Amino acid sequence: MAEDRRIRKTRRALRDALVELVLEKGFTALSVEDITQRADVARATFYSHFRDKDELFARVTRDLLDELDERLRPAVAESAVGFTGKPVLQMLAHAREERDLYRIVLRGEGDGKPLRMFTEACARVAAAEFRGRSERNAVEPRIDAGLLARAWVGEQVAVLQWWVEHEVEPMPAEEVVRMLLDLALRGRYWATGFDRPA
Repeated sequence: MAEDRRIRKTRRALRDALVELVLEKGFTALSVEDITQRADVARATFYSHFRDKDELFARVTRDLLDELDERLRPAVAESAVGFTGKPVLQMLAHAREERDLYRIVLRGEGDGKPLRMFTEACARVAAAEFRGRSERNAVEPRIDAGLLARAWVGEQVAVLQWWVEHEVEPMPAEEVVRMLLDLALRGRYWATGFDRPA
């Protein structure tokens, strides 16, 4: 138990050092030595946990995704049809708490690998949920679930990136969710001010 606590403490220190340093100087300019010095962890300890800084960043991204999934699961399960806005609100709340980590992932630091991990994982979960909703409600999707999931996740990632990059939130999370819900339910044509196609 004490060893697990030490491991968690070490990994947390390495994670925090990685995030701080990437924000300061970018992932490419970082060395393992920079990270270990900032974390106050011996290099040998770093290498007992991770092969290199890329593996550390991948682990930090996986942990972020696991935390996000844990938060979203109850909000998604709440509705058979979906489109409640609650999962997006939970995602924004998580991003508020982990703002700096979201910033470095969504900026594409680390040659874009963490961003691809984030996007792919979200698209997989969304596609499975869209398929499941269709089956549970005995409806036939009009658009392939994989394509729909990628379009939806692309919107979410773009909005999330815009939202976390501001020092002060550009608008309240609830307002962002309301607008995205309107977009999901009514479409882009309506959102741009038109009533119906000509």
